[in-house]
Amino acid sequence: MTATATSAPALTHARVPAPRTPGRLRAWATRAPLLPALVFMIAVTQLPFVATLVISFFDWNALYPDARSFTWFANYSEVLTDPDLRTSVLTTILLTASVVLASLVLGLGLALLLDRRFKGRGLVRTLLIAPFLLVPVAAALLWKHVLYNPEYGLFNGLLRWAGGESAAQPEWISTTPLLAIEASLVWQWTPFMMLILLAGLQSRDTELVEAARMDGASDWQVFRHLTLPHLRRYLELGALLGSIHIVQNFDAVFTLTSGGLGTANLPYTVYQSFYQAHENGLASAAGVLVVIGSLVIATFVLRVVSSLFREETSRA
Repeated sequence: MTATATSAPALTHARVPAPRTPGRLRAWATRAPLLPALVFMIAVTQLPFVATLVISFFDWNALYPDARSFTWFANYSEVLTDPDLRTSVLTTILLTASVVLASLVLGLGLALLLDRRFKGRGLVRTLLIAPFLLVPVAAALLWKHVLYNPEYGLFNGLLRWAGGESAAQPEWISTTPLLAIEASLVWQWTPFMMLILLAGLQSRDTELVEAARMDGASDWQVFRHLTLPHLRRYLELGALLGSIHIVQNFDAVFTLTSGGLGTANLPYTVYQSFYQAHENGLASAAGVLVVIGSLVIATFVLRVVSSLFREETSRA
């Protein structure tokens, strides 16, 4: 009888649900104001991508909407096997690699310059950042009309000033179309690389650098053995972030060459397939491949950023 009396309250107590902890309620109260923004972001970004993904499986020409048909992965196969599309992929890779590499080298040189103290450093830094703040279309128009124009452009004007009236007056965009695009992009993206590398330089251990100089290390030895290894993560971050944006670049190609003379990259090819050929399915497939490539690069970016944060935290 006593055992029954003592076990009954225990059973009753076991059936009572555990009260919700205040910490959980506080967490939901903190997240609740973010839900409208999350819903808006999903509606604006993810739903169009899902629609693009669905359209990419259809043979769908906008001029003949009633003739569309489900083709599975035929559009992706055409994107990967069509000679023009493969050429645009190679052009995209070449354009991205050359612009990122040149921007990193120039950005490193400017960052090393701005890391030194000199009169007017703030003004110089502001002027060097200015190209990155321009709208991409405006920057491309600046290069097309102010610099490259064969009649009144600055480049030909300098050639005429240096060589006289008989100096060559090349048509820069016609003779070197891809190089013309690369130069305009390098000019615009070098300040971005400079800012990242300058932040890396200013996070160096100054005591370690001073100790190396006291031991007789030259500037080149300090740069090679201390500065460059320290900047490795920042160089990787700049290369990855620059690759994400330049892979998707459309403005410079459209403004300078309109995709002609072998300069059509993958984003411009998507534009041609969608707006000129009206091939919605093919353009959607190419767009999905661009997104997948960008996501692959972004994954490496996140890893590099997280490793930088871990490195800074361990030093602190």
